[in-house]
Amino acid sequence: MNTLTPAIEECAAAVAATASAIRVEQLGERTPCEKFTVAELLDHLGGTLASSARAARKEPQSEADAGMSPAIVARTATEVAAAWAGPGAYEGTTVFGPGEMPATLAATVTLEELALHGWDLACATGQPFTLGDATARAVLTAVEQIADQARSNGGYGPPIQVAPDAPAFHQALGASGRDPEWNG
Repeated sequence: MNTLTPAIEECAAAVAATASAIRVEQLGERTPCEKFTVAELLDHLGGTLASSARAARKEPQSEADAGMSPAIVARTATEVAAAWAGPGAYEGTTVFGPGEMPATLAATVTLEELALHGWDLACATGQPFTLGDATARAVLTAVEQIADQARSNGGYGPPIQVAPDAPAFHQALGASGRDPEWNG
């Protein structure tokens, strides 16, 4: 099992719990990810997670799914965790996102998508999003690993300064251009 697997599993469980609690009247709410409302973020995250599960299983990619409900996103989060826990998931290369990449990089992107967008959904819908210390450190490492590329393609905003002794997850949020104190 790769060291990312437990972090992906914890983040996926947090996303599944968050998505399961989203109410219909919250779908139009703003999120900390300025590009998306709750409904749009569910579509983005659900499609990304479905693609990631296929990448972990080394299956061909297909067209992005649209109209992701909270229940579908919750189920897809659980499925992506199982896919990355599967045999051979981290071996070699796979197709994910913009094209072929090392499978470990696809898993890293999956982890940061789960954590950051899970937090976005939780904030937008008034829910907690809590991660253990080891997972928070893994998320920080993942965010730092891809930050330059994510900023260059518009996925991350300019970094937001947080206290040097802030929790690792707050540091990851700041590094991705998110304000850990966002409240809508």
